[in-house]
Amino acid sequence: MIYLDNNATTKLDPRVLEAMMPFLTEEYGNPASNHAFGVSVNQKVREAREQVANLIGCEPFEITFTSGATEAINLALKGLVGTATPVRRHIVTCQTEHSAVLDTCRYLETQGVDVTYLPVQPDGLIDLEAAKQHIRPTTLVVSIMLVNNETGVIQPIKELAAMAHEQGALFMSDATQAVGKMPALVNDLSIDLMAFSAHKFYGPKGIGALYSRSRRPHKVKLMPLLHGGGHERGLRSGTLNAPGIVGIGKAAAIAQREMKADAERIRALRDELEKALLGIPGTQVNGNSTYRLYNTTNLSFDGVDADALVVALKDSIMLTNGSACLSNAHKPSHVLLAMTQSTDKAFSSVRYSPGRFTTIAEITEASNVVASATHLMRSYS
Repeated sequence: MIYLDNNATTKLDPRVLEAMMPFLTEEYGNPASNHAFGVSVNQKVREAREQVANLIGCEPFEITFTSGATEAINLALKGLVGTATPVRRHIVTCQTEHSAVLDTCRYLETQGVDVTYLPVQPDGLIDLEAAKQHIRPTTLVVSIMLVNNETGVIQPIKELAAMAHEQGALFMSDATQAVGKMPALVNDLSIDLMAFSAHKFYGPKGIGALYSRSRRPHKVKLMPLLHGGGHERGLRSGTLNAPGIVGIGKAAAIAQREMKADAERIRALRDELEKALLGIPGTQVNGNSTYRLYNTTNLSFDGVDADALVVALKDSIMLTNGSACLSNAHKPSHVLLAMTQSTDKAFSSVRYSPGRFTTIAEITEASNVVASATHLMRSYS
């Protein structure tokens, strides 16, 4: 099996599993307990918090551990609305955001919040001048993802954050596809809230984090979603997932140390795959090829049904035609529809995302198999 769906999830790095194992077996104490057993585990939780904070360039106390990016996004957006003044009841986001952001915003609209969904240009990038016109004095937060999960397109976050701050609004980013893969330093990018998950950078599933700025002039105040015990500075009550927290800490430390080497090797694999597949007639890249994460390519094959292609290859290559969270919806990708305005293009596109454990032999094999399957499917139609 050749796995080329690392944007959906990644293999747990064996070094991360090794770090986690003691906390799944002998070190099972509750980190909130004040006896020696609990204190020992709590020390490892503090170390992991520091490792995560170092990866994104913030203070450890600005990290709130969650079950993943989806919970972090809900805590950020709903938590902000819960503490907002009556004047600031407007959110600006983008049509190509992950469903975790879009669905949360749609819910908040039912609670009286006004939401603007910015369009994107054909290459997936937001038009900065158009965005500026929609950010106003009543805007509470601008929420734009750093890297798109389907196309890998990298948005101009720093410029968008400056626009938000000019109007007294906060800036948030779903950085799930960026953290651990590329530099995502919150101060350099002027981000006030940032959500991410460990399983996107070779950590365990079921653990993620929310960064929330605690320093002026853009200090964040959130209403908690979960009550009962006051864990995580009162923002996320519940017994801490110590094995998961140790895992995300170890994954963060490895990512910080090996990010540059990973980027160089995986970019070469992605480029090799893309070059080979673009040799198939009627194949195009979706999204901006310059402002794009190194591990992602999204390709459309004229006259080929992407669902059928993914199913045809299911016993040999793991691929997807969109977000894993929506893979069972049998609808065209909302990201590609927003970019291309073409249902045919959306239905004929497949995402490829190699990762840390992908080999050049697998890339060569995948290129040949996809080319053969594409030719065969076109001959049928």
